[in-house]
Amino acid sequence: MKFGQRPVVLLAAATVAGLVVAVAAWLNSTSIMKTKLPDLKEPAIVIRKRTRVLEVYDGGRLVSSFSTVLGSSPELDKEVEGDGRTPEGEFYVFVKNPKSRFHLSLGLSYPTPDDAERGLADGLISREEHDAIIKAASEKKMPPQKTRLGGEIYIHGGGISRNWTHGCIALENDEMTALFEVIPVGTRVTILK
Repeated sequence: MKFGQRPVVLLAAATVAGLVVAVAAWLNSTSIMKTKLPDLKEPAIVIRKRTRVLEVYDGGRLVSSFSTVLGSSPELDKEVEGDGRTPEGEFYVFVKNPKSRFHLSLGLSYPTPDDAERGLADGLISREEHDAIIKAASEKKMPPQKTRLGGEIYIHGGGISRNWTHGCIALENDEMTALFEVIPVGTRVTILK
């Protein structure tokens, strides 16, 4: 290499290094990189069915939001097992499942006491099932999951290509990982129309 060519080589190396830094910054701003949420002091989740968005709050301040998919019949409130509907109302996370079939999952406290009242009045559940749902809610534990009202409603991974769940809320796996890391059992979850 001649003496006069050296600045050109150094300039080319600097340009490549700058390009690498720019690409890394771009990747960090896209969903290709792992999603990360801050530690939350007062976590809460709001799911907006109409817009297919899950919002993460900390003490009333919006921290992050993720696109979601819902059950195969997402417009209406869940009523019975197998209807493909995602429930609406106030819930709490009763379990964190690290061995979910759908990456990771957070179990939601469906059916609620309101669902139990409706189910008893409509003859869908027995008095014993009703009372077990009420007791679980009062203790912030898992309500019965195998009644005619349905159950096993989770926030889980598995992707968001279409409304494919049986009533659950699905996220992309990296976003579910981030949520799973910061949401404790007992967190309030509100599902709106």
